[in-house]
Amino acid sequence: MKIFKSLAVCALCALVVASCGKKTTKIEGVSQAEIDSVSYAVGVSFGGMLKASSMEGLNYGVIMKAMKAYMSGDTTLKIKEADCGPIIQRYMMKAQEAMAKVKQADEKKFMSENKTKDGVKETADGLQYKIEKPGNDNKPAPEDTVEVNYKGTTLDGTVFDSSYERGETVKFPLNAVIRGWTEGLQLIGEGGKATLWIPFDLGYGPRQMGPKLPAYSTLIFNVELVKVTKAAAKPAAAVPSAKPAAK
Repeated sequence: MKIFKSLAVCALCALVVASCGKKTTKIEGVSQAEIDSVSYAVGVSFGGMLKASSMEGLNYGVIMKAMKAYMSGDTTLKIKEADCGPIIQRYMMKAQEAMAKVKQADEKKFMSENKTKDGVKETADGLQYKIEKPGNDNKPAPEDTVEVNYKGTTLDGTVFDSSYERGETVKFPLNAVIRGWTEGLQLIGEGGKATLWIPFDLGYGPRQMGPKLPAYSTLIFNVELVKVTKAAAKPAAAVPSAKPAAK
């Protein structure tokens, strides 16, 4: 997990603590129901931040105890405020390592079984694919722009992205996306269709890409290559004219 996530958690904690630590004042025009609503919203946001940072397994009783001690101005805190950041970061690094091992084991088991299925092939770096429709001879090179329709799912079947659901195709340079896509789309031609099983090291790796796509996710894509636009040829370098030989 990236360090910025731990800093975001620290910042949210500081915001909650600082807000709660101030003396409560009645805000004119704000009802108790509104206060309760925003309090609940802060709790949901805080919980979402913790979950996204792989910290949902914490002891919430201890969290509340520490927050109350801080808000009350207790000068005998068990952990100094300045030491909180490094402690959180160390925990997150351990959580990341543990998650990577679990995901790696799940992926290895799945890919080992998947490559034995009819029509599934595997490249040297672990990308698995099945060509549903080869398409024509106009295959993309990495520098070409492709127009595609696709649906992306995780191993448990969760759809995390789909151009079909949005009702529009997507265009992008093939070398500007994850390695699994760059490699996989070169295997079919314009009009072709394929299923790609992308290991996390050819995908987003340790990055979490939204609530539906956790870190270390193995990706499954159903891809339709609608169009290939070839990159403009680079002009040839000018050849310097020969100088007359010295007499």
